[in-house]
Amino acid sequence: MSESIIPPEVRPKPAVPAKPPHVAAPSPTAPHGPSGLGGGVGVDRVPGLGHSGGGSTLLGYIGIDTIIEQMRKKTMKAGFDFNIMIVGHSGLGKSTLVNTLFKSQVSRWSSGWGGEHKIPKTVEIKAVSHVIEEGGVKMKLTVIDTPGFGDQINNENCWDPISKYINEQYEKFLKEEVNIARKKRIPDTRVHCCLYFISPTGHSLRQLDIEFMKHLSRVVNIIPVIAKSDTMTPDEKNEFKHRVRKELETYGIEYYPQNEFDDDMEDKNENDKIREAMPFAVVGSDKEYQVNGKRVLGRKTAWGVVEVENPNHCEFALLRDFLIRSHLQDLKEVTHNIHYETYRARRLNDNGDV
Repeated sequence: MSESIIPPEVRPKPAVPAKPPHVAAPSPTAPHGPSGLGGGVGVDRVPGLGHSGGGSTLLGYIGIDTIIEQMRKKTMKAGFDFNIMIVGHSGLGKSTLVNTLFKSQVSRWSSGWGGEHKIPKTVEIKAVSHVIEEGGVKMKLTVIDTPGFGDQINNENCWDPISKYINEQYEKFLKEEVNIARKKRIPDTRVHCCLYFISPTGHSLRQLDIEFMKHLSRVVNIIPVIAKSDTMTPDEKNEFKHRVRKELETYGIEYYPQNEFDDDMEDKNENDKIREAMPFAVVGSDKEYQVNGKRVLGRKTAWGVVEVENPNHCEFALLRDFLIRSHLQDLKEVTHNIHYETYRARRLNDNGDV
């Protein structure tokens, strides 16, 4: 009798999910996995997943790379906050520079504040908020002005109201954070950046400049700028910038971006170039003039037009790119992870109850 032979069970091969059409195909030069895996299907290797030997092998598209798009959509839907404080004595063009930075009438004078421009008897805090939108991205911008700073005969401790305001915003955020039933999105009124305007004297920092930055650099990101730099010659400007940097170093004043917050060598190299260029010598203007057949923002003088966005005339473009295009998110992160956490730890240590 011959035995009947039962053929082995044939199992269908698992279907490999196809990559959606909207996701770019892998480059033909991209490395492929070991031969024999996936029957010739391109193989992506994901470090850190699966085997400790160097990553798992994916036999098809999963969709991990869409997380960035998901985050982008959520951020665009929610929008975000950015709070900038401007400090310096009157007449340095603080409001004009902020209007120029954001190409909008965002300063308090532009918003119809104030009537007569009287110098306050004490330092005041004036905050004005606007929602500005570009490319579908909404940003709630709050400009905090400090009229009266440095304008008195006796300016002793005139930074106290400013320091108090900054700490009050940390306290407000902390109280929201420790609530049992806290809000899904806590309103962020914390000061992310303080632009400190230095007078273009060409000599050295005033004692008030040194004391303010020494006290406030512990609680907020300070970015020093030399205002109305078109009042100096290029040689005077470069000499003054060098002198200011030396004085800041001598007095141990840390300004943003701080050396110890560089995450890696790439950050360090980028930030070193910025630190070498600071303090930025800037000119602000919201008036346009015709130069070589095109409209430019500038300040008209008897000798011609100082073009605000021309890097050969001033460093406004450097400041704008640094503040908005490359470091805006980092300013927010340093505020939250360093300055706010320092305040929070001290507050909870001093008094366990908030």
